[in-house]
Amino acid sequence: MLKPMVNQQTPQKVFPENALVLPFTQVGIADIPLVGGKNASLGEMIQQLTSKEVKVPNGFATTAYAYREFIQKAGLETKLRKIFANLNVEDVDNLHQCGKQARYLMLQTPFPPELQQAIATAYGQLCQEYGADTDVAVRSSATAEDLPDASFAGQQETYLNVYGISAVLDACHKCFASIFTDRAISYRQIRGFDHFNIALSVGVQKMVRSDLAASGVMFSIDTETGFKDTALITAAYGLGENVVQGSVNPDEYLVFKPTLEQEYRPILAKRLGTKEIKMVYDQGGSKLTKNVPVSEKKRQQFALNDNEILQLGKWAKLIEQHYSQVHGTHTPMDIEWAKDGITNELFIVQARPETVQSQKVNNVLRTYRLQEQGEVIIEGRSVGEMIGQGRARTILDIQQINLFQLGEVLVTNRTDPDWEPIMKKASAIVTNQGGRTCHAAIIAREMGIPAIVGSENATTVIASGEEVTISCAEGETGKVYRGLLPYEVENIPLDELPQTHTKIMMNVGNPETAFGYAAIPNDGVGLARMEFIIANQIKVHPLALIHFDKLEDEFVKHQIQELTAKYTDKREFFIDQLAQGMGTIAAAFYPKPVIVRLSDFKSNEYANLLGGKDFEPKEENPMIGWRGASRYYDPRYQAGFALECQAMKRVRDEMGLTNVILMVPFCRTPEEGERVLAEMAKNGLLRGENGLQVYVMCELPSNVQLADEFSQVFDGFSIGSNDLTQLTLGLDRDSEFVAHLFDERNNAVKRMISKAIATVKLHGRKIGICGQAPSDYPEFARFLVTQGIDSISLNPDSVLKTLLEVAAMEEEVQK
Repeated sequence: MLKPMVNQQTPQKVFPENALVLPFTQVGIADIPLVGGKNASLGEMIQQLTSKEVKVPNGFATTAYAYREFIQKAGLETKLRKIFANLNVEDVDNLHQCGKQARYLMLQTPFPPELQQAIATAYGQLCQEYGADTDVAVRSSATAEDLPDASFAGQQETYLNVYGISAVLDACHKCFASIFTDRAISYRQIRGFDHFNIALSVGVQKMVRSDLAASGVMFSIDTETGFKDTALITAAYGLGENVVQGSVNPDEYLVFKPTLEQEYRPILAKRLGTKEIKMVYDQGGSKLTKNVPVSEKKRQQFALNDNEILQLGKWAKLIEQHYSQVHGTHTPMDIEWAKDGITNELFIVQARPETVQSQKVNNVLRTYRLQEQGEVIIEGRSVGEMIGQGRARTILDIQQINLFQLGEVLVTNRTDPDWEPIMKKASAIVTNQGGRTCHAAIIAREMGIPAIVGSENATTVIASGEEVTISCAEGETGKVYRGLLPYEVENIPLDELPQTHTKIMMNVGNPETAFGYAAIPNDGVGLARMEFIIANQIKVHPLALIHFDKLEDEFVKHQIQELTAKYTDKREFFIDQLAQGMGTIAAAFYPKPVIVRLSDFKSNEYANLLGGKDFEPKEENPMIGWRGASRYYDPRYQAGFALECQAMKRVRDEMGLTNVILMVPFCRTPEEGERVLAEMAKNGLLRGENGLQVYVMCELPSNVQLADEFSQVFDGFSIGSNDLTQLTLGLDRDSEFVAHLFDERNNAVKRMISKAIATVKLHGRKIGICGQAPSDYPEFARFLVTQGIDSISLNPDSVLKTLLEVAAMEEEVQK
């Protein structure tokens, strides 16, 4: 049984200055100069967070004093300085030769007897606690590592499944030598650290038997956007080195911290990784660990259950809170966790400050935008919201890195710290393997270049030598385009933006972009569309999931079966995917209002979903046919609408995202509105309960003419200027013959809007607009401001421009 340590208060430092080894229980975060960041952090968590049920395995650390004694007594510094006299880290061959000589010198120099004895005694005490010849992880911890602005993670070596005093001493010795790995030498040189001012501590920690379960990495912040309210958790089977090194594509989970603290269950997203291999103990082999295949059945399952995901999310929040108090500023954390397959307990095995997003300047919003699209060669997980380009260079073997040229795009299977000497030369990185917390992702973020990880077969489909553009600026999916596509970079200063009386909100449909958009100054989301999630993520008609067995098209059934493979109840697939997508948008802007429009597909659009043709009529004019409110209470679609309601109930009641306001589209009469509200209540969404507000789209002439009656049914209105213009002017904007007449600035449309605003405000309701016209036409925005509209919701790229225009207009109006 792996036991966490009993909590203690930070002890007075009673250990002597010449201590060679210290137990984790006697060190804390103030002792980085003595035992390095990794070991100091472990001691800090054992002492301060065990009382909050954060579990950390026990262990001990050799001290910086022990390392310096080793160097001094053997007279190594003079010899090492001679080796490094002609060091050139830009010359890969020179770097490799210097590192090799330095490591050989360290390994040929035996430990002093007193250090060997101190390690043996500490390991013996650990064996008394956990059992004879207990298995341990032996990790290097540099005394300057894990600083808020520099991560030394992975620069030195780690050894797993080490047992017996002879093996422990040998691993400690190798760790000492690993202070001079090629990557560590290069990293220190580039960062301006003196090689001889940094000492090395070795941490020896009881292993968690995650070889029999799962492990991974988590960040207490969104790694791509810096959004601070989520925890990103990655998980794969076996020991954690495969996740850290990027040898597997892990599962990914997103947890929303603010409502997690309120005891809700806000898992915003769960993405299944391929998890092809796992690292396990090598029983009786020549190596301590080995990789073995994972069965297809296990690969199709998530490595963690929901309770475990939420537990890790809580720990991420607790650890972040503690270190933020220690440092006196918000300190996002990079944390490694492991699950013990014998006891099924979760443990934290490392924690360090996150070193990229926390160092960014927050008063400038930098956005990258492709100016034209091109042929997509391959896709993967995007890292860094940037665009890079150059000539692709495929390298499969570390021995070939000397071929890499400055400014090229590195294409490889995966990277580890040995690749860092050339990674700093890359304009972008593309890997077959890895998730958003793997080595390639972390280093790409540090170096400020885009990376696409987990593409699976980039090394075979990208031709070495061809020019490519790497775009990570289009959401969570990164794309490799053929050729050098033009793009623009915009830096928008966010200081001293004016406050407007009119709320400036945002139109959002894609959950993948929500965290990034949330950084743009805004007053919430005026229109969150369900259609994007249904069309792009769910892809299946809801009735086809409910009546799956009645479908006649075997090919369609096969496609649906593949999409829903993880769900025993196919209805749950729709509910879960929609709840995660809309929940992510709601979380991104929490606690600001997020107005979610219920589905507004036309019958022809619904028919294009998988299985949709079996359930949809053929209408001559779907634009003014069976859409919006008229579907929700109709017996032919009621069951499909029930799934939407259940998804939104999950977002509000289980995730705790009560900032969600629901909105009914294309509601023709107040009576129809009441029928929809009754249908929603039947499915657990009762207006007024738990603060639920329900708005209506104001997009039909009847909504304007009967605004007083609609005000008795709904809590607010959002003007849909596109449909209102069409139906006021009696034209189809998709018709090339009359499209030139479509103009929201037409007086008939403006009078409709003016009347709607006046009537709605007279009855004490909110009214906004979610069309594009205010951003396209400054004079239209001026008109809305003069009419006293409450909010204007815009596409994200128009928000700041319109904000400034509205502020100027409000100032003029006041004069």
